[in-house]
Amino acid sequence: MPTSRAKITALGCYAPPGVLTNADFEKLVDTNNQWIVERTGIRERHIAAPEIATSDMATCAAKAALAQRGVDPADLDAILVCTVTPDMFFPSTACLVQNNLGATAAWGFDLIAACSGFVYGITTAANLVMAGTHRKVLVVGADTMSRILNYEDRSTCILFGDAAGAMLIEPCGPEDDGLGFIDFLGQIDGSGGHFLRMPAGGSRMPASAETVARKLHYVHQEGQQVFKYAVTKMFETSKAILDRNGLTPEDLDVLIPHQANRRIIVATAERLGLPPEKVVINIDRFGNTTAATIPLAAGDAIASGRLKRGSLALLVAVGAGYTVGASLWRWAY
Repeated sequence: MPTSRAKITALGCYAPPGVLTNADFEKLVDTNNQWIVERTGIRERHIAAPEIATSDMATCAAKAALAQRGVDPADLDAILVCTVTPDMFFPSTACLVQNNLGATAAWGFDLIAACSGFVYGITTAANLVMAGTHRKVLVVGADTMSRILNYEDRSTCILFGDAAGAMLIEPCGPEDDGLGFIDFLGQIDGSGGHFLRMPAGGSRMPASAETVARKLHYVHQEGQQVFKYAVTKMFETSKAILDRNGLTPEDLDVLIPHQANRRIIVATAERLGLPPEKVVINIDRFGNTTAATIPLAAGDAIASGRLKRGSLALLVAVGAGYTVGASLWRWAY
């Protein structure tokens, strides 16, 4: 079948209305606003109401993206949902979103790569389109991290929020010469998996009264190890993909990094030699929303005028696993 370049044609985001501020955390754990801001850059994060699940937020973001493009859900070929907080183990969240949308012709699946999930998802979608087998692939990054946090553990509970973002991937047309997907560089390193994980709930350690009592169904993180790895890999991967394509950091119009920690983002930008105006940081408003951070940040980049048709954008993330991914695009809308 004929091949084509792939482009991002629409973006939709959703953050639940409930907000948990640093002042709220001062009443929950031994912490304060200054401590949180200095170490993470976070000031507030959105938290889903008890009746809202990951598929609900994913559906809202998906509908916003499709409406922006004027696409009927029935015209979708595939739906990829990137998440580590599915509604349930099975059916997949992709199945739930497909049903909510009425995307009767679509197939799809869930993709688990933690904070790198969305970068992996749009790369997978781009390759489906470039193979000539798909014309409209919806990629959703959605996580309800508040459901797997121990709100007695100040080292983790302050970091995360809930949100969803969706992008539509389609073939480039004759008017899109030079635009669209350029390249992807990824890596996984399972030797670091124990530094950031949810220990229980799978086949290794099924749910039991003991695992619940020991709080093993929450996020467990060794922050310093994760921080050091992320600082190194965010820079190395960004530099490597630019080098491979004969580009320099100066060629970038915008860096859209995973929003895990402001200090990680700033360190990456400084090592690349990028000025602040080329780097999107919105962790102060959302916290770490795992698979949703990249689309949320892209939305802010569009709103601020930093991301527009023709812009060279680098999307980069490091997540639990460890997972690493960088995706390079020439923006097409």
